Amino acid sequence: MKSLSQLTDFYYKELYSDLQILEEERKRIKKRVTNIGIIYTLFVLLIAFLIYQNLSLEFLFFFGVFALVGFKWLYTYLTNDYNVDFKNKIIAPLIHEIDNNLRYSPQAHISTAEFNRSKLFSARPDRVSGNDYVQGSIDDIPIEFSDFHAQKKHKDSKGRETWETLFRGLFLISEFPKNFHAQTVVLPDSAQKIFGDLIGNWLQSNNFSQNELVKMDNPEFEKEFVVYSSDQIEARYILTPALMQKLLNYKKKSKHPLYVSFIGGKIYMAIEYNDDMFEASLFHSLLEYKIAMQYLSTLHLAVGIVEELKLNRKLWSKI
Repeated sequence: MKSLSQLTDFYYKELYSDLQILEEERKRIKKRVTNIGIIYTLFVLLIAFLIYQNLSLEFLFFFGVFALVGFKWLYTYLTNDYNVDFKNKIIAPLIHEIDNNLRYSPQAHISTAEFNRSKLFSARPDRVSGNDYVQGSIDDIPIEFSDFHAQKKHKDSKGRETWETLFRGLFLISEFPKNFHAQTVVLPDSAQKIFGDLIGNWLQSNNFSQNELVKMDNPEFEKEFVVYSSDQIEARYILTPALMQKLLNYKKKSKHPLYVSFIGGKIYMAIEYNDDMFEASLFHSLLEYKIAMQYLSTLHLAVGIVEELKLNRKLWSKI
């Protein structure tokens, strides 16, 4: 697999001519979005001013939400062609440069069945979406990942619907060379951070949506994660000291909440992000080093875990 520095060289050398063309397109789209956004905002404010005296605050609230949704749709419409060009001309070649065994499908995403199979989230989603699906293998280890957004529908006593986000971010699946039988789930340890050791441990032990709590012998790992498993012995066998440290390092690199499970011979990883991974930057230059590193670092982070797992291949053979 190519290093991050090699990918950076490829980005600025091999893709530079396409980046320059896209940069000019970005400037045109940015100006168009800004002008239309100003007109749209003034129009919405004018309508709100004309009707606010005769309508309830509740109606005005829903009018504001409708206006925001409308602008989001308008923004997507105005930037769609630019995003498509960016993904085809920049992201696709970058993924192929990492490894020519990887295939990129900008409009596809991880299946809902795989998301549910991970058991990382207790509720099943009623609505899912996503994009930027990558599938293939790194050093003969199968891998797939994508942006994924899972939502749960709720209704109040008046029948009004609201949507809760269960997860939004990067969802990754990779296979292990050898199978294992237990179901082991590693979640961010929010309870212990919020309530302290005593109450946090009690809440962890009484999480009825998960299997049995497993206490690990790595204090740093225990501060960041909580582990549940259907088999205490195999959970400790899977989560070796080396792997626990790699997961800690991986979380530090990503700088986002990390969810991990080991089920059916696979590792499932969910990394929370608020934005799509590979949406083209509109308000910052594509030639800026900081912007380039956002795309390159995310890609390298996603496939980098496979190299680390391959280094630990012997750890996964069954006794």
